[in-house]
Amino acid sequence: MISNVSSVKALLSEFSALGIADQIDYKKFYLYSIITHSTAIEGSTVTEVENQLLFDQGISASKRTITEQLMNLDLKAAYEKSMHYSEKNEPYSVEMLKSLSALVMKNTGSAYNTINGVFDARNGDLRLVNVSAGVAGKSYMSFQKVPAKLKEFCEWLNMAISKTNKNDTIEAYRLSFEAHYRLVAIHPWVDGNGRMSRLVMNQVQTQLGLLPTIVHKERKAEYIESLAKSEDAQNSSLFIDFMFAELKAFLEENIANFKKSMDDDFVGSGKISFAQSNTPQVTPEVTPQVKKLLLALKSEMSRSDLMLKLKLKDYKNFNEKYIVPALKSNCIEMTQPNSPRSPTQKYRLTKLGNNILLNLNGNEDDDK
Repeated sequence: MISNVSSVKALLSEFSALGIADQIDYKKFYLYSIITHSTAIEGSTVTEVENQLLFDQGISASKRTITEQLMNLDLKAAYEKSMHYSEKNEPYSVEMLKSLSALVMKNTGSAYNTINGVFDARNGDLRLVNVSAGVAGKSYMSFQKVPAKLKEFCEWLNMAISKTNKNDTIEAYRLSFEAHYRLVAIHPWVDGNGRMSRLVMNQVQTQLGLLPTIVHKERKAEYIESLAKSEDAQNSSLFIDFMFAELKAFLEENIANFKKSMDDDFVGSGKISFAQSNTPQVTPEVTPQVKKLLLALKSEMSRSDLMLKLKLKDYKNFNEKYIVPALKSNCIEMTQPNSPRSPTQKYRLTKLGNNILLNLNGNEDDDK
């Protein structure tokens, strides 16, 4: 634990010094990553690239179920509301948490008619039944205790935040991890408790000026095990240890990837130099078709004009080989993102696309 904490402190300083979080659109795509991994822990198979297209372009993934995609759209809406609360420094309350839960479960939740009354997950209603989870069927506190315990949780969290020194990043992270653990232990809702606990953790982190933590889907088993062991011991330390280790691994990987991208100063094998850009980005894969598209798209152009310029007649081939890969690699964007299939749709280069185009033009000049 001590080594993880000391490492995290040093890594956070390096992460900040490198300016990784100041990259173009970093915060947006970081949020997409948080959402993708959070829903994946609950069974979603939607990828980050698919979520990017879903959120930004309205393009659904043909191989994913409607329920999976709605789960991701709902969590995105909840995070946007959560970040609004964070920016306003709104105090936590039962009503706030219920409003966020209502967004999380908006399109995938259900109404329940029980002997104890009717409640609807889509409204953020607290459960009126007892619940259990996991292979061993762990039982959570009785539903009668939930309202008072959730109110107590909000009062504790508000007080803890007010006493936390924002300059002490380790203690601030520790508080956010503790909040996550305590909300899971209460299990206020019949469904969506994991997504809500991770969301509240991230909300606290944003409120305290921290980099929000991602619980990676690849560590799902360890994550659930750490929660279960902490709950069995009624001690959050095991879970907090896991979260610091997760944060450490994330920082190490991103710093290493960033440094590698800074060393790539050529176009080739899909690696693009961003030395001419004030803000380095993660290097995308650039296919020959995408290169041709970027060279043709030197100003905003319509679909038909682009196909004419590229001498292409098959729209399906044009869309699959040129447009979709360029959108996925964030090289181009639609001018009407809410109408992806509109016949009047036009495309333009992103800043990333312009940087790649500069490299492509430079290579053309060298060849002459």
